[in-house]
Amino acid sequence: MSKILSHLKTITRHKIKVTHLCFRCHLYKQGILHDLSKYSPIELKTGFHYYQGFRSPIDAEKEEKGYSLGWLHHKGRNKHHWEYWLDFGKDGIYACRMPENYVIEMFCDRVAASMIYQGDNYTDRSALDYYIQGRHRILIHKDTDRLIYHLLEYLANHGLDQTVEYIVKHRKTGFHI
Repeated sequence: MSKILSHLKTITRHKIKVTHLCFRCHLYKQGILHDLSKYSPIELKTGFHYYQGFRSPIDAEKEEKGYSLGWLHHKGRNKHHWEYWLDFGKDGIYACRMPENYVIEMFCDRVAASMIYQGDNYTDRSALDYYIQGRHRILIHKDTDRLIYHLLEYLANHGLDQTVEYIVKHRKTGFHI
């Protein structure tokens, strides 16, 4: 029972933190709707069974089974994940460019996840370091990669408050990086 309650607490803390960051970036609808699929039966089942508290239960399920049904469900319903934007054509799988509002939500998601899972060890560089650690293994559109990297690097160099101001300022005019 404690794994169930702990998982619910973790995903709810994460959702609240992402919602708060999205609101600060003027993404109100995305903040409200962010990760609601985590409360669906298939994603909760993964979370309850594989909960560890220091990382996503999805990673533990993938290690055990080689895949995660919870993740397959989640990434197909949440546009802030680069995996949502993969398609298949005559030349195989390719990455589509993510709209900027979803890249900003991805930024909020990554920052909040780092804060939740790292706790007192979190720094403004945490989300960038995590992204760099897995960057070589992902299939992401070059423009999407450039923007998320830029935002995470900006956070590492300028802190959260300045990064949110930067995002709000450039959201309407576009990021020219």
